[in-house]
Amino acid sequence: MSEMTSLIPQAGAVLGRLRLHADAATRALAQSCSTCGGLDALRLDQEQLASYELALASAELLAAETVLENCSDASPLDRRLGLTYAMDAVLSVSDKLQGILLNVDADAGGVHELLGSADLKALRKAVLGGRALDETGRMLLESGGEIAHVPLSDELAMAQQQFRRVAREMVAPLAEKIHRHDLTVPEELLQPLREMGVFGLSIPERFGGTAPDDREDNLMMIVVTEALSEASLAAAGSLITRPEILSRALLAGGTEEQKQTWLPRIALGEPLCGIAITEPDYGSDVAGLQLRGTRTAGGWLLSGAKTWCTFAGKAGLLMVVVRTNPDKTLGYKGLSIMLVEKPSYDGHQFSHEQAGGGRLSGRAIPTIGYRGMHSFDLAFENLFVPDANVIGGEAGLGKGFYFTMAGMMGGRLQTSARACGIMRAALLAAMAYAADRKVFGAPLADYALTRAKLARMAARFLACRRLSYAVGRLVDGGGGRMEASLVKLFACRSAEWVTREALQIHGGMGYAEETPVSRYFVDARVLSIFEGAEETLALKVVARSLLEAALPARAA
Repeated sequence: MSEMTSLIPQAGAVLGRLRLHADAATRALAQSCSTCGGLDALRLDQEQLASYELALASAELLAAETVLENCSDASPLDRRLGLTYAMDAVLSVSDKLQGILLNVDADAGGVHELLGSADLKALRKAVLGGRALDETGRMLLESGGEIAHVPLSDELAMAQQQFRRVAREMVAPLAEKIHRHDLTVPEELLQPLREMGVFGLSIPERFGGTAPDDREDNLMMIVVTEALSEASLAAAGSLITRPEILSRALLAGGTEEQKQTWLPRIALGEPLCGIAITEPDYGSDVAGLQLRGTRTAGGWLLSGAKTWCTFAGKAGLLMVVVRTNPDKTLGYKGLSIMLVEKPSYDGHQFSHEQAGGGRLSGRAIPTIGYRGMHSFDLAFENLFVPDANVIGGEAGLGKGFYFTMAGMMGGRLQTSARACGIMRAALLAAMAYAADRKVFGAPLADYALTRAKLARMAARFLACRRLSYAVGRLVDGGGGRMEASLVKLFACRSAEWVTREALQIHGGMGYAEETPVSRYFVDARVLSIFEGAEETLALKVVARSLLEAALPARAA
């Protein structure tokens, strides 16, 4: 164990050198994408591949740095797993940086030198060599999966224990039935969760929620989300997302009367919430949204379509992004948010007609996973919404994009917690199956390749979990906007890979619907699509921010 501990400073030094090369690659790409001291839209589009690789490399590097920062005080197994991920990240990030530098005709010699250095070769053998991974896998199997420890306060530790028990005893027994029969999340799950306050995690106590009045409490949200997602992403872990996004939007732009009216009700889970942003022709391109709001006496008439509106049937309140200014050249500055009230429906389709003739209809979209909440196509036909339901009132018109983004940052962080929950479930399932399943006369867990796979899966999970909690603390302190996007990008891609490897370890049984790991796999696939599609998040948020920061400051 002491030998592995002694490698931590060496690994840190390698990451330090890699960070310098990453900064140099960022500056080189920024220069290639700029004119007159600012980023050029055309050049950015021409360098989309390099920008995408930069975003991924930045996420992986930040995760590796975060893991090593907390490595010295970790358990012997967590130290090994942290070093395992860090070394995997060095190789992956180096490969991406070489591609970026070569693409912009910059010198990649420094990265080549790092990869060929004696220090890195020795570290790779000590951490990623066959014998080292085999020992890490053995230790993992003996641990029973108790890994990736994150220091928690007594309150957070108690909540984690409580919600893991709820997930195990209440959610898990229903999860397979909900998934296989495409059922709506039943009241027998919703009501206990209402009583436990899960819908008010992002709402300050003064408005009936459980969050402190003077600050955000993202760590509690991460703890609860991760625990529930381990049992089921769609039937439990994702229930928190929609009220969180709507609550943050209300807190950012709502009038005091709107906050007093809606936040206490949202905190109670009455009504349940849905978020209607995406349209058939516009997904992540929010500026292009077309659902039209037309002024009428006392309010607005909504006409148009939305799609991928999760939980729209069951929800009694929809947060709808509406184009209230018909001038399309205004882009996102012509958008507002309206709160649409409707009855709650349990089925896969609904039709709600107003007394004045307005209509809202919806149809669930069949999906390969993420079943239980259902995502709907929605059609608005002159649906009346009163002025009182425009977030921010008259002053909020045209500010819907900003209010939406205030909600989405928390949603991205929460999505990383959902990814961590699925990864933990998949890892534990793979470990259990590997110990029980015999192949060629021996348990799968007795084979070196299985142990190496499990070691790398656990290392990736540890990195995601450590980064999620670290970013949660940053956001609670008032920062972390960029990091929230990075951890979403990183954790969601990781969940796809970890669940894929878990399914592979199960072999044919992993492909059977009766095996939970098949559900983890198809559920994990959606994570890189919603709350900001991976490509848009990487290009428009992460890479653009990194490149802007790398440009020389222009004189005032």
